[in-house]
Amino acid sequence: MGLDMYACITHQHPNQPVDFTVTDYTEIHYWRKHPDLHGWMADLYFAKGGNNPDFNCATVTLTIHELNQLETAVKTGSLPKTSGFFFGESFGDELDGDLEFIVKAKQAIDEGYTVFYDSWW
Repeated sequence: MGLDMYACITHQHPNQPVDFTVTDYTEIHYWRKHPDLHGWMADLYFAKGGNNPDFNCATVTLTIHELNQLETAVKTGSLPKTSGFFFGESFGDELDGDLEFIVKAKQAIDEGYTVFYDSWW
């Protein structure tokens, strides 16, 4: 058990930015136990109106603007320190993978995809 985190793309355009279901998607990035990034995504989820108090198995879309904000947080080391029973710990060596995800996500949006984050713990 533990925090598994997924970034996915879909040609579907959900009717809401959180708590939606898509039937056809492709995973573009996977993280295992990177709680600080998960905390950033949780903050985004709740800011967009999400109401799953655990932010577990809850989807949230990402826009170019939000990806730019995430990129700044990653580069400046300002992801929120986040912990949870199954979360593990972020060690700081995730930087390259985080930035790689951001590049892929921006490109996907430019190609007409919806980018979203999901997790399970």
